[in-house]
Amino acid sequence: MARISESTVRRLSHYYRVLEEVHAEGKAMISSHRLAEREGVTSAQVRKDLSYFGSFGRRGLGYKVEHLRKELRSILGLDQRWRVALVGAGHIGSALLAYRGFAAQGFDVVAIYDRDPARIGQKIGGLVVQDAAAIPGAAALAIDIGVIATPLKAAQEVADALVAAGVRGILNFAPRKLFVPAGVTLRTVDMTMELESLSFALHQTRARRRRAGAAG
Repeated sequence: MARISESTVRRLSHYYRVLEEVHAEGKAMISSHRLAEREGVTSAQVRKDLSYFGSFGRRGLGYKVEHLRKELRSILGLDQRWRVALVGAGHIGSALLAYRGFAAQGFDVVAIYDRDPARIGQKIGGLVVQDAAAIPGAAALAIDIGVIATPLKAAQEVADALVAAGVRGILNFAPRKLFVPAGVTLRTVDMTMELESLSFALHQTRARRRRAGAAG
């Protein structure tokens, strides 16, 4: 199989969500056009993305919703359970724990860590917050994914500790670039950067309107 780009994987995730919605509506079939329309891409892009993994539909008939939903669930690895450790029980960490959709998609938070003495020992979502110094012991928990929701100064140290504990997938919410060794998959969600990008786009739009108004 050719190396699949991150953008393709993200689109597969979007297609899967559309299929979940359509399945809940009780629809049996869906066309590549509808998948494309709801995700803002072309039908050709949908067919190309899916073709990397096999042939799932028939020309003129579309895709069986239940079949394609199950196939994408398997391709995305959502047909198995993933053990997750959360580091950082502050506002972001607590919000993540409160979201019930993770368990439904196969992500089980089995450990929570923090450095704040005021938080250590507290019970959140049925789990007791452990001292971050105990992260090396996460190796015994067979953690698959580590979620970093700490202040930026602690993020790299936490990432190093997770890697040392055998964690091979890290989702980082700290607003800084992290470095991990080959064989460890890292994804960063930088909400500040996304807001700055939106700020730039809005600023440019307002500037164009002002220029247009001045010219008129």
